[in-house]
Amino acid sequence: MVQIKKDIKKNIFRGYDIRGIYPSEIDEDTAYTIGLGFGSHIKNIGKTTCVVGHDNRLSSPALYESLIKGITETGINIISLGLCTTPMYYYACIKLKTYSGVMVTASHNPKDDNGFKFAFDESGNCKGQEIQDFLEFILKGDFAKGSGTVTPYDITNEYIDLFKESLNFGSRKVKVVVDPGNGTTSIIAEKLYQMFPIDLVMINDKSDGTFPNHHPDPCVEKNLEQLKQKVAECQADLGISFDGDGDRVGFISSSKTYIPTDKYMIIIIRNLIEKVAKKEFLYDVKCSKSLIDEIEKLGAKGICYRTGNSYTKSKVRDENLPFGGELSGHVYFRDKWPGFDSGLYAGLRLLEILSNTNKSVDELLSGINEYYSTEEIKIASPDEIKFQVVEKVIDYAKEKNYKYIDIDGIRISFSDGWALVRASNTGPNITARFEASTTERLEQIQKEFLDLIDSLNV
Repeated sequence: MVQIKKDIKKNIFRGYDIRGIYPSEIDEDTAYTIGLGFGSHIKNIGKTTCVVGHDNRLSSPALYESLIKGITETGINIISLGLCTTPMYYYACIKLKTYSGVMVTASHNPKDDNGFKFAFDESGNCKGQEIQDFLEFILKGDFAKGSGTVTPYDITNEYIDLFKESLNFGSRKVKVVVDPGNGTTSIIAEKLYQMFPIDLVMINDKSDGTFPNHHPDPCVEKNLEQLKQKVAECQADLGISFDGDGDRVGFISSSKTYIPTDKYMIIIIRNLIEKVAKKEFLYDVKCSKSLIDEIEKLGAKGICYRTGNSYTKSKVRDENLPFGGELSGHVYFRDKWPGFDSGLYAGLRLLEILSNTNKSVDELLSGINEYYSTEEIKIASPDEIKFQVVEKVIDYAKEKNYKYIDIDGIRISFSDGWALVRASNTGPNITARFEASTTERLEQIQKEFLDLIDSLNV
C-alpha cells in the first residue's frame, strides 16, 4: 500500500526532470506523491486528462502504477501508453492533443536509476525553476481529490505511420547495424527499420532493463565497441545506437569511426541548407567549432544555446528553426517532422541521405575544419557544491580577462581553442569539454581547467 512520502528527496528534482536511484532515492511512495502533486497542479490550471508512459527499466512498471494511482486520486483522467519509448510518448501527446503528461524513465542513466520527465501544458517538458516550484508545491501537500479514469492506448501504428510520411529513400540500398542497447527501442526498432529499403542487422535487440551488454548512452564511444566490431564484420555502411528511452542517438561510420552528434549535424545541415527557407540552426555549448565554422561557411546563422533537451527543443520550436541539436545526441527536425527528439528518426534521416548518394559517411564529412577535442569529462561533485565550483571558475575567467559566455556554466574562447565547464543537471557531477587547434594546446587548456576544478572541488 503506497502512502504520501513526507521526506521526499529534494536532490532528485533536477534541471530537466526528476531523477534518482531506485529505491533509495525514488520508490513507489515517491511516485505516488509525485502523482498526487502532478494531478493537483494540472487540475489547478484547468486540465482534465494526461498521457503517461514508461520505459523498460526493471523498476518502471511499479513506479508507473504508483504514479497513476496518485494522479487518478486527484480526479485527473489518464491515457495509459504502458511500455513505450519517450519519443512515442511525445508523439502520443501531439496526436491526442493532450500536452500534459509524465514519462517514467531515467533516459541514459545507469540501470538502478529511474525518474520522471513531465509536462504540465503545451510549453513542453518542465525545466529549471518550474521543477523547483513543483517540488515546493508537493511539499505543501495541498492535493486535490477525485476519481480519475485510466484508458489504455497503443500509439505504435500511428507512430510508424509518421515515419512513413516523413522519409523518401533513394535507390541505393544501405547496410546498417542497429544497436538498441537492450533499451526501450528494442520493442519497435526492428519492425520500424524493416519497413524501409535497407539491409538491416540487429544486435542487443532484446528488451532488458538491466542493460546487460553495455551502458545505454550512445554518445560515449566506449559503449559502442560491439557496434564497431559488427559494422566491420558485416562491412556495413553505418552503425546506429540509441539510449535507454530512445530519444538520443549515436553513430559509427563504415571505417569504425565514432561520429559525434555535432559532426552528424554538419551532414544534416549541408543536406538541408538548400531545402529550407530559414537558414538558422541551433547547437549547444558543448558542440565543436567544426560545426560553428560549417554553419558560417554555408552562409547560415548559428544559435548557441544551453545544454538540455528541455531547453534546446523548446528553443528550436520557439525560434521556428528547421533543425537543431546538442552534443548529447538529442536532435530536432522541423522540416518534415514535428520537432521532437527521436533517435530512431535521426538514424533514418542519415540513412535516407546515404540512400540518395554513393558517398560514405566519412566522405560526407569531407572539407570540414578539424580540431582536437576531448570527450565530455565528468568530475564527481556533490549537488550541494557543484554550482559553487562553476561560479568560482567564472570568477577565475573574469580575473584572467578571458572571453566567455555563461548561458550554461561557462564556455571560454581562445584564438586557438575553448574550454567548457558546467554543472550537470542530471547527476552529482561537473562536466567539462576542451578543444584546440593542436594536441599540445589541447593539453594546455585541459590541464589549466582540470587543475583549477580539482583545487575548487573540495
